[in-house]
Parts: sequence; C-alpha cells; structure tokens
Amino acid sequence: MPNLGETPDRLQAKRSAAQIAFFLLFALAPVFDIFRIDLVAAHAVIMGMEWRLGIDAFLAGHIGAGEMAANLFLRLFLPLGAAAGLLLIVAWRWGRLYCGWLCPHFAVVETINDLMRCATGKPSLWDRQSLPARHADGSPISRHRAWWLLLLPTAATVGFVWAVVLLSYLLPPAEVYGNLIARSPTRNQALFISIATVVFTAEFLLARHLFCRFGCAVGVFQSLLWMANRGAMVVGFARGRAAHCADCYAADGPGHAVCEGVCPMRLRPRLAKRKMFTCTQCGQCLSACATVEAGRGREPLLRWIEGEAARQSEAPVSLIGRRGKAPAVARGDG
Repeated sequence: MPNLGETPDRLQAKRSAAQIAFFLLFALAPVFDIFRIDLVAAHAVIMGMEWRLGIDAFLAGHIGAGEMAANLFLRLFLPLGAAAGLLLIVAWRWGRLYCGWLCPHFAVVETINDLMRCATGKPSLWDRQSLPARHADGSPISRHRAWWLLLLPTAATVGFVWAVVLLSYLLPPAEVYGNLIARSPTRNQALFISIATVVFTAEFLLARHLFCRFGCAVGVFQSLLWMANRGAMVVGFARGRAAHCADCYAADGPGHAVCEGVCPMRLRPRLAKRKMFTCTQCGQCLSACATVEAGRGREPLLRWIEGEAARQSEAPVSLIGRRGKAPAVARGDG
C-alpha cells in the first residue's frame, strides 16, 4: 500500500515495480497454470488443478442437488465473494489503488500517454491544449512527429500481445503459442487474434481514457466506494500556501501546472474530491509537485491525507477560478 510519507522517487519506483510484476503475472498466469479457463477441456485451471463445478456430472445424474449446490458455493460464489470483498476493502480506504498500481491496462495507458505527448504535445488526440514541453525537474521533453514511428508500432504490438494473452486464458497456452511459433494458427485463433489486435490497438490510441473512466466496471466500482468514504485517502492541498502555485503556472505556460500535466487520467489534482472521481492514486501529481517545490527549497503543496484530514479537505472551493490564472484559495488540508 502507498506510504503517505514516501519520497517521490521511491514512491514511483515501487509503483513501477508493482506494475511490471503484475503485468508479468497477467501474461504468464495461463502459461504456468496459475489461472485460466480451458474451453477445450470445459473446466478452469487454478494453481495447476482442475477446477470443475460439476454441472455435467449433475446433469448426468452422477451427483445430487445438494452436492451441486455445495460445489457452486465453495468453488464459485465463495472465491468470487472473497475477491470482491478484498476489492471492496481496498477501494473503500484507498480508492482506485488497483488501477494505479497493478492494472495491466493502466500501465499501457501511461506508456501511450508519454509517447503521445512526445508525438503531439498532448496526452490524447482529443485534448485541445498542448502541455508544457518539460518535465517537473525542468528537463526538456522531446517533441517531434517522428515519435509516431514508435507510437504506432508500440500500440499495435501491445494490442497483439493482449490478444494472444487473452486467447491463452481460453485455450491451452501450449497450443496457442505453439501454433504462433509454427505460423500455423487455426482459422478461429487467427480470427480472434486479428480482430482483438485491431480493437485493442484502436482503444489504446483513441479511447483508453474513456475506457478507464466509463467502460471499466472494476474501476467505476472502486470509484463509487471511494467517493462514499469521506475519510478515504485523497490528495490534499496546502491551501495556506496556494500562492506558490502561481510560480508553477508562470513557469509552465497559460492554463497548466506541472501536477496537471503528469496526471495519466488528465485530472486537475487540486480540485474537490467529487471532481476527482477517476483518480487512480498513482501519486504522479505528488511526485511532480515535490520535485518542483524541492527545486525552490520548499515543501510540496500536495500530499496524501486520510481520516479526519480528508474529511476537512472536502470544502468545495475550486483551486482554479479561470483557466490560466493561479488560485487564491483551494481545497486542502490546511
């Protein structure tokens, strides 16, 4: 879990390590029979063991209704309930922690964001304003249309990887990868991989933020729980030093502060919690603010808060009155 007192560099290093580890788990789980659904054998595989509900045996009259009900409870509803309960507990206290720290899709979102910013100056094709061409530490961000030569193949490659990995969750991985290596996938396998690759590539290039905001049921569920808990962890703003944000705005150009430029979900991190519905708790805004303020010999204006401090921070006062103007007051932790 995030440490509220974590240094920015260590925070992002831990998050990157968690994302890489979980992406590898996501990709290799079917290969090592950690978890997959084998449509050929008509059963799931969990930790190398066949996981059957016994529906076929019940229909064939080999087991009774009582055993069938026990199978459904122990092998389906209980595991799903435990997983949902864990997600509920984490989301209630920390919000979209899974999204920002583990989700394989969100890791791709961040990667495409960075490449898109280099190619277009914006994290998304649908943004109207370009972001400042420098990092929080003042170093320049390369900008050139030539970045499209890396952006497009990256999106297509990741789309292909996702298509193959998802297919390996449904069919025996040895068959899927063996056919690909031999360049002889079956017609249905080739059709699935081709269509899924096109869909994922288009989503990564054009609609990745929309999917995270509105299309992902897991993400929306986490956000709803988080919003219901007024004491949940949230980004707090030191309203007493709000004038220091003027330096950030002046340095980065009209309408932008560094914390806004680094947010993968294109949020404005210092607004009221109700306007931060899709915050993934990635902490990039905190790291950026800490980097900028450290260069000026000051403490960061953003930090994670929870409990009573989070409840007191919900005053619905917007940080920014008009675009391009630094605020006089803001939501914060005092």
